[in-house]
Amino acid sequence: MPRTPTTEEARHLAGPLLEPLGRRWIHVQAVAERARELAPAVAEQDRDLLVVAAWLHDVGYAPGVRATGSHQIDGAEHLARRGYPHRLCALVAHHSAASYEIAERGLTDRLARWEDESSPVTDALWTADMTTGPDGRRMTHTERLDEILERYEPDSVVARAMLAARGSIERAVTATATRLAGPQRI
Repeated sequence: MPRTPTTEEARHLAGPLLEPLGRRWIHVQAVAERARELAPAVAEQDRDLLVVAAWLHDVGYAPGVRATGSHQIDGAEHLARRGYPHRLCALVAHHSAASYEIAERGLTDRLARWEDESSPVTDALWTADMTTGPDGRRMTHTERLDEILERYEPDSVVARAMLAARGSIERAVTATATRLAGPQRI
């Protein structure tokens, strides 16, 4: 059975791919740190997986990895080719309401390879990504959505997808905050 990389291995895998992309690497480092902070919102046995997925969530942006135009699918397929576990690949494929953008791109059949586990891990990964700006700055998910919408043309694939995904992102962020604040830890 394939082994999930350690958080250090994930950082070393992501670094060479994303460092040349400047702000993308800054964003990924901050998302990984945010995921580490959110880890108490998930079951203890899933905490390292959350942080690993955060380190790897944007590897599909790397020039040597990009293929379909969907960084989520490209990242997941890259990790699958490297022999990483299916669950890790699925988390990358579905991060931050990816299904909305993937549907806009007409690539739903490519996403079908990975099921969306809709779990506390998924919610926490989405929260880490959607509360971290492109420069690594902390922001609310509303600020992050606004920031994304400012960067893209209103009728672009990304803008349409983010508008459609707003409710799903809100749900994931709220669920993660509730898990962190709740009296019982998972």
